[in-house]
Amino acid sequence: MEALQGAVLGILQGITEWLPISSEGQTMLAMIGWLGISPADALSFSIFLHLGTMMAVLIRFRHEFLGIIRERDSKLTRTVVVSTLFTGVTGVPLYLLFRESFTGGRQATVLIGLLLIATGLLLRFRGSATRRTKDLALGDMVILGLAQGFSILPGVSRTGTTLTVLLMRGISGEDALVISLIISVPAVLGAIVLDGSIGALPQRTAAAMFVSSFIVGYLSMNLMIRFAKDVSFSRFCMALGLLTLLSVLAY
Repeated sequence: MEALQGAVLGILQGITEWLPISSEGQTMLAMIGWLGISPADALSFSIFLHLGTMMAVLIRFRHEFLGIIRERDSKLTRTVVVSTLFTGVTGVPLYLLFRESFTGGRQATVLIGLLLIATGLLLRFRGSATRRTKDLALGDMVILGLAQGFSILPGVSRTGTTLTVLLMRGISGEDALVISLIISVPAVLGAIVLDGSIGALPQRTAAAMFVSSFIVGYLSMNLMIRFAKDVSFSRFCMALGLLTLLSVLAY
Protein backbone atom coordinates (compact mmCIF):
# COMPACT_ATOMS: atom_id res chain seq x y z
CA MET A 1 0.00 0.00 0.00
CA GLU A 2 1.38 3.41 -1.02
CA ALA A 3 1.44 6.47 1.25
CA LEU A 4 -1.15 8.32 -0.91
CA GLN A 5 -3.53 5.38 -0.68
CA GLY A 6 -2.99 5.31 3.07
CA ALA A 7 -3.81 9.03 3.28
CA VAL A 8 -7.09 8.51 1.38
CA LEU A 9 -8.02 5.69 3.75
CA GLY A 10 -7.18 7.96 6.69
CA ILE A 11 -9.54 10.62 5.35
CA LEU A 12 -12.29 8.01 5.01
CA GLN A 13 -11.63 6.87 8.58
CA GLY A 14 -11.72 10.44 9.90
CA ILE A 15 -15.06 11.16 8.23
CA THR A 16 -16.83 7.94 9.19
CA GLU A 17 -15.46 7.23 12.69
CA TRP A 18 -18.03 9.36 14.56
CA LEU A 19 -20.98 8.36 12.40
CA PRO A 20 -22.98 5.19 13.14
CA ILE A 21 -22.01 3.58 9.84
CA SER A 22 -19.00 1.54 11.05
CA SER A 23 -15.77 3.20 9.93
CA GLU A 24 -14.11 -0.21 10.19
CA GLY A 25 -16.61 -1.65 7.74
CA GLN A 26 -16.24 1.28 5.31
CA THR A 27 -12.42 1.25 5.28
CA MET A 28 -12.32 -2.56 4.94
CA LEU A 29 -14.66 -2.42 1.95
CA ALA A 30 -12.41 0.23 0.37
CA MET A 31 -9.26 -1.81 0.93
CA ILE A 32 -10.74 -5.07 -0.35
CA GLY A 33 -12.56 -3.59 -3.33
CA TRP A 34 -10.13 -0.81 -4.31
CA LEU A 35 -6.71 -2.17 -3.32
CA GLY A 36 -7.36 -5.90 -3.48
CA ILE A 37 -6.16 -6.45 0.09
CA SER A 38 -7.16 -9.69 1.81
CA PRO A 39 -9.93 -9.47 4.43
CA ALA A 40 -7.52 -10.47 7.22
CA ASP A 41 -5.01 -7.72 6.34
CA ALA A 42 -7.81 -5.23 5.73
CA LEU A 43 -9.10 -5.89 9.24
CA SER A 44 -5.65 -5.24 10.74
CA PHE A 45 -5.09 -2.04 8.74
CA SER A 46 -8.59 -0.85 9.60
CA ILE A 47 -7.83 -1.29 13.30
CA PHE A 48 -4.59 0.68 12.87
CA LEU A 49 -6.50 3.56 11.22
CA HIS A 50 -8.28 4.11 14.55
CA LEU A 51 -5.00 5.29 16.11
CA GLY A 52 -5.31 8.72 14.48
CA THR A 53 -8.93 9.28 15.45
CA MET A 54 -8.15 8.01 18.95
CA MET A 55 -5.48 10.72 19.27
CA ALA A 56 -8.06 13.28 18.11
CA VAL A 57 -10.30 12.26 21.02
CA LEU A 58 -7.39 12.47 23.48
CA ILE A 59 -6.61 16.03 22.43
CA ARG A 60 -10.23 17.19 22.15
CA PHE A 61 -11.07 15.84 25.64
CA ARG A 62 -7.64 16.32 27.24
CA HIS A 63 -9.12 18.02 30.31
CA GLU A 64 -11.52 15.14 30.89
CA PHE A 65 -8.69 12.60 30.59
CA LEU A 66 -6.52 14.59 32.98
CA GLY A 67 -9.46 14.56 35.38
CA ILE A 68 -9.72 10.78 35.01
CA ILE A 69 -6.03 10.42 35.92
CA ARG A 70 -6.22 12.81 38.88
CA GLU A 71 -9.62 11.79 40.26
CA ARG A 72 -9.39 8.02 40.26
CA ASP A 73 -12.62 7.64 42.19
CA SER A 74 -14.77 9.76 39.87
CA LYS A 75 -17.83 8.28 38.16
CA LEU A 76 -16.35 8.93 34.71
CA THR A 77 -13.18 7.06 35.70
CA ARG A 78 -15.19 4.07 36.89
CA THR A 79 -17.26 4.17 33.72
CA VAL A 80 -14.13 4.04 31.56
CA VAL A 81 -12.54 1.22 33.58
CA VAL A 82 -15.63 -0.99 33.91
CA SER A 83 -16.82 -0.51 30.32
CA THR A 84 -13.31 -1.26 29.01
CA LEU A 85 -13.07 -4.49 31.00
CA PHE A 86 -16.42 -5.71 29.71
CA THR A 87 -15.61 -4.59 26.17
CA GLY A 88 -12.89 -7.21 26.32
CA VAL A 89 -15.38 -9.85 27.44
CA THR A 90 -17.23 -9.68 24.13
CA GLY A 91 -14.61 -8.03 21.91
CA VAL A 92 -11.67 -10.42 22.35
CA PRO A 93 -13.57 -13.68 21.65
CA LEU A 94 -15.30 -12.12 18.63
CA TYR A 95 -11.97 -10.86 17.28
CA LEU A 96 -10.35 -14.29 17.65
CA LEU A 97 -13.39 -16.04 16.19
CA PHE A 98 -13.66 -13.88 13.07
CA ARG A 99 -9.98 -13.00 12.53
CA GLU A 100 -9.50 -15.48 9.69
CA SER A 101 -13.07 -16.04 8.53
CA PHE A 102 -15.00 -12.84 8.96
CA THR A 103 -18.65 -12.41 8.05
CA GLY A 104 -20.18 -8.96 7.56
CA GLY A 105 -22.39 -7.06 9.94
CA ARG A 106 -25.08 -5.70 7.60
CA GLN A 107 -27.95 -7.02 9.72
CA ALA A 108 -26.41 -5.56 12.87
CA THR A 109 -25.94 -2.22 11.12
CA VAL A 110 -29.60 -2.18 10.04
CA LEU A 111 -30.64 -2.98 13.61
CA ILE A 112 -28.48 -0.15 14.97
CA GLY A 113 -30.01 2.28 12.46
CA LEU A 114 -33.55 1.27 13.40
CA LEU A 115 -32.76 1.51 17.12
CA LEU A 116 -31.34 5.01 16.69
CA ILE A 117 -34.49 6.11 14.88
CA ALA A 118 -36.69 4.48 17.53
CA THR A 119 -34.65 6.15 20.28
CA GLY A 120 -35.06 9.53 18.59
CA LEU A 121 -38.82 9.03 18.37
CA LEU A 122 -39.00 8.00 22.02
CA LEU A 123 -37.08 11.13 23.03
CA ARG A 124 -39.63 13.27 21.14
CA PHE A 125 -42.54 11.74 23.00
CA ARG A 126 -41.07 11.56 26.48
CA GLY A 127 -38.76 14.58 26.37
CA SER A 128 -35.00 14.58 26.76
CA ALA A 129 -33.38 11.99 28.99
CA THR A 130 -32.44 13.45 32.36
CA ARG A 131 -29.81 11.09 33.75
CA ARG A 132 -26.26 12.41 33.75
CA THR A 133 -22.83 10.80 33.89
CA LYS A 134 -22.88 10.94 37.70
CA ASP A 135 -26.06 8.82 37.67
CA LEU A 136 -24.50 5.87 35.85
CA ALA A 137 -24.81 2.64 37.83
CA LEU A 138 -22.56 -0.40 37.65
CA GLY A 139 -25.12 -2.21 35.51
CA ASP A 140 -25.11 0.65 32.98
CA MET A 141 -21.32 0.45 32.71
CA VAL A 142 -21.36 -3.33 32.23
CA ILE A 143 -24.01 -3.20 29.50
CA LEU A 144 -22.18 -0.34 27.80
CA GLY A 145 -18.92 -2.29 27.74
CA LEU A 146 -20.49 -5.53 26.51
CA ALA A 147 -22.24 -3.64 23.71
CA GLN A 148 -19.05 -1.81 22.69
CA GLY A 149 -17.23 -5.14 22.31
CA PHE A 150 -19.42 -6.08 19.35
CA SER A 151 -18.00 -3.15 17.38
CA ILE A 152 -14.84 -5.16 16.72
CA LEU A 153 -16.92 -6.66 13.90
CA PRO A 154 -16.79 -4.62 10.67
CA GLY A 155 -20.28 -3.34 9.96
CA VAL A 156 -21.15 -2.91 13.63
CA SER A 157 -20.88 0.77 14.55
CA ARG A 158 -19.17 1.51 17.86
CA THR A 159 -20.55 5.05 18.00
CA GLY A 160 -24.06 3.96 17.06
CA THR A 161 -24.04 1.02 19.49
CA THR A 162 -22.78 2.94 22.52
CA LEU A 163 -24.98 5.98 21.85
CA THR A 164 -28.05 3.78 21.51
CA VAL A 165 -27.29 1.94 24.77
CA LEU A 166 -26.66 5.13 26.74
CA LEU A 167 -29.74 6.91 25.42
CA MET A 168 -31.94 3.90 26.06
CA ARG A 169 -30.56 3.82 29.63
CA GLY A 170 -31.85 7.39 30.03
CA ILE A 171 -28.52 9.26 29.81
CA SER A 172 -28.85 12.80 28.42
CA GLY A 173 -27.78 13.26 24.81
CA GLU A 174 -24.78 15.51 25.43
CA ASP A 175 -23.40 13.27 28.19
CA ALA A 176 -24.01 10.14 26.08
CA LEU A 177 -22.02 11.62 23.19
CA VAL A 178 -19.07 12.57 25.41
CA ILE A 179 -19.03 9.18 27.18
CA SER A 180 -19.19 7.37 23.83
CA LEU A 181 -16.18 9.31 22.54
CA ILE A 182 -14.09 8.95 25.71
CA ILE A 183 -14.52 5.18 26.14
CA SER A 184 -13.37 4.69 22.54
CA VAL A 185 -9.77 5.45 23.54
CA PRO A 186 -8.99 2.38 25.71
CA ALA A 187 -11.05 0.21 23.35
CA VAL A 188 -8.94 1.29 20.38
CA LEU A 189 -5.68 0.82 22.30
CA GLY A 190 -6.76 -2.66 23.30
CA ALA A 191 -7.69 -3.60 19.73
CA ILE A 192 -4.34 -2.34 18.37
CA VAL A 193 -2.36 -4.27 20.99
CA LEU A 194 -4.43 -7.42 20.41
CA ASP A 195 -4.03 -7.23 16.64
CA GLY A 196 -0.39 -6.13 16.54
CA SER A 197 -1.04 -4.18 13.35
CA ILE A 198 1.36 -1.28 14.02
CA GLY A 199 4.45 -3.02 12.66
CA ALA A 200 2.74 -4.50 9.59
CA LEU A 201 2.79 -1.30 7.48
CA PRO A 202 5.61 0.64 5.77
CA GLN A 203 6.53 3.68 7.88
CA ARG A 204 5.52 6.29 5.28
CA THR A 205 2.16 4.62 4.71
CA ALA A 206 1.52 4.27 8.44
CA ALA A 207 2.43 7.94 8.98
CA ALA A 208 0.10 9.07 6.16
CA MET A 209 -2.77 6.99 7.59
CA PHE A 210 -2.22 8.35 11.09
CA VAL A 211 -1.87 12.04 10.15
CA SER A 212 -4.82 12.14 7.75
CA SER A 213 -7.17 10.23 10.08
CA PHE A 214 -6.13 12.45 13.00
CA ILE A 215 -6.70 15.77 11.20
CA VAL A 216 -9.94 14.82 9.48
CA GLY A 217 -11.18 12.97 12.58
CA TYR A 218 -10.59 16.01 14.79
CA LEU A 219 -12.41 18.35 12.42
CA SER A 220 -15.36 16.00 11.82
CA MET A 221 -15.72 15.29 15.54
CA ASN A 222 -16.03 19.00 16.30
CA LEU A 223 -18.63 19.36 13.55
CA MET A 224 -20.64 16.47 14.96
CA ILE A 225 -20.52 17.87 18.51
CA ARG A 226 -21.59 21.30 17.25
CA PHE A 227 -24.43 19.78 15.21
CA ALA A 228 -25.61 17.76 18.21
CA LYS A 229 -25.73 20.94 20.30
CA ASP A 230 -27.53 23.01 17.67
CA VAL A 231 -30.43 20.60 17.07
CA SER A 232 -32.61 18.55 19.39
CA PHE A 233 -31.00 15.22 20.23
CA SER A 234 -34.16 13.50 19.08
CA ARG A 235 -33.64 14.79 15.54
CA PHE A 236 -29.90 14.11 15.83
CA CYS A 237 -30.57 10.43 16.62
CA MET A 238 -33.09 10.03 13.81
CA ALA A 239 -30.68 11.65 11.33
CA LEU A 240 -27.90 9.27 12.38
CA GLY A 241 -30.27 6.31 12.11
CA LEU A 242 -31.33 7.25 8.59
CA LEU A 243 -27.68 7.74 7.60
CA THR A 244 -26.90 4.27 8.95
CA LEU A 245 -29.65 2.66 6.87
CA LEU A 246 -28.56 4.56 3.76
CA SER A 247 -24.98 3.31 4.24
CA VAL A 248 -26.26 -0.29 4.08
CA LEU A 249 -28.24 0.39 0.90
CA ALA A 250 -25.13 1.93 -0.68
CA TYR A 251 -23.43 -1.45 -0.61
